Amino acid sequence: MAIAFSVNGKPVNVEAEADTPLLWVLRDDLKLTGTKFGCGVAACGACSVHVDGAVTRSCSLAVSDVAGKAVTTIEGLKAADGTLHKVQQAWVDAQVPQCGYCQSGQIMAAVALIEQVGTPSDAQIDEAMTNICRCGTYPRIRKAILAATGAAASQGAA
Repeated sequence: MAIAFSVNGKPVNVEAEADTPLLWVLRDDLKLTGTKFGCGVAACGACSVHVDGAVTRSCSLAVSDVAGKAVTTIEGLKAADGTLHKVQQAWVDAQVPQCGYCQSGQIMAAVALIEQVGTPSDAQIDEAMTNICRCGTYPRIRKAILAATGAAASQGAA
């Protein structure tokens, strides 16, 4: 089945079974490997992308469900000149990743949160950031989110 949508601002047409998870189309067909496979049941968030601006777990979303929609992956956050998105830069500055496996999904969730609420409170961060980090970098994730908004990290997050 031919499915047309946009990825990172560019139109794409893919041939795939309608129920193929978007994750596999992104990684295998479009070679956008920044989006990671973690659990396959939309629990961990490693596969998070934006679909029409909303953070979405791509491992459980059928590619047919994005027909005509705009998908943004971690690769699509950088500016055309290679400048990192402010959240990506905050991640670097706060030295968030350890193993790094979940971080593209974490960043996509953080970008969606900031786009939705501006400067989030600690409670809003706790509610929105449901992605799992096996390394436990949650304090640095919070610090980076607040830094990306220009807010000082609360409670001495390090």
